[in-house]
Amino acid sequence: MSALEKKSFAAPDETRTPPHARMELVNLGGRMVAKMTYAPGWRWSVDAKPVIGGDSCQVTHFGYVLSGQIGARMNDGTELTASPGDVFSIPAGHDGWTIGDEPCVMLDFGGALGK
Repeated sequence: MSALEKKSFAAPDETRTPPHARMELVNLGGRMVAKMTYAPGWRWSVDAKPVIGGDSCQVTHFGYVLSGQIGARMNDGTELTASPGDVFSIPAGHDGWTIGDEPCVMLDFGGALGK
């Protein structure tokens, strides 16, 4: 039986602090939402690749940008820029980076489960 449930990013279930980033994770009813904050200058291939390995990010991201901008380039060279108010889907096999001098803050609905 399902129950009403709520949580807040003020008290996340888990917090991760990889280089130049902060990930606050909240789990509800077997689903995960992450509030991701990427500092200016953050780039997956520079900050995450040395820790995670591989040629590109192998996590699919489905999310919503709250502030700042994020860029993504697929292994085939296609690119996307997501800005505040944009909902995005970025398949596995990409590089990602913060655009500009403002942190990018976004919600990721499930993709942050990849460690």
